[in-house]
Amino acid sequence: MSGHSKWHSIKYKKAAHDAKRGKLFTKIIRELSVSARSAGGDPDTNPRLRKAIADAKAVNMPADNIKRAILKGTGQLEGVNYEEIVYEGYGAGGVAIYVEVLSDNKNRAISELRHIFTKNHGRIGESGCVAWMFKRKGYIIVEQAKASEDELLDIVLDAGAEDLGEDGSNYEIFTSPENHEAVVNALKEHNIELAASNLAYIPQNYIKLEGKQAQQLLRMMEELEDHDDVQHVWANFDIDEEEIAKYSG
Repeated sequence: MSGHSKWHSIKYKKAAHDAKRGKLFTKIIRELSVSARSAGGDPDTNPRLRKAIADAKAVNMPADNIKRAILKGTGQLEGVNYEEIVYEGYGAGGVAIYVEVLSDNKNRAISELRHIFTKNHGRIGESGCVAWMFKRKGYIIVEQAKASEDELLDIVLDAGAEDLGEDGSNYEIFTSPENHEAVVNALKEHNIELAASNLAYIPQNYIKLEGKQAQQLLRMMEELEDHDDVQHVWANFDIDEEEIAKYSG
């Protein structure tokens, strides 16, 4: 499969820096609370919460922070009520963009996101305008230095993965949502470090961008990712490594 637009080449290099600034902690704490609110505070019976706890531990979030976020979600501690919202729209070159948001103020969120879209030559559309261009999948990234392709292929296919691709520096593993956790666990059992793992909206086709449009789209994606209310952003664009190298943020 085509690489996921190589956006993760920038996105996941930012993760360590974001964690130091507390931005990543903020996003994970919101996810812990919302997942606990939606299906209870027991990770054994709540896969979404189990995933959020794993994400929190991966960035060394203190156990007390994790516990408080869960208790706020279940109502055992007073906390902010976050609403799950999806925004859809278009970026430079007609790229489809799907944004998952957790916000305590829907009006503020839509106003600020519309500003990001507009100033980067995009626009927010109606609900459902681009969702049909994406498919829900488990998505796992493993750096190529961490395993050989043959080794990785044997492990993930046996565990139920659908496909294995690469983008030049990373392997990308795609699963059904139901098999995602099993594939992650299989990789961990073989001591293979994961660069990233989540349930994603994978584009069914990609738009190639170059030059000014590529730079506009990269800037827009970074601004969306940096917004406190935004949990995930998915887009159907592909950009050459040369264009990414030109991007300075």
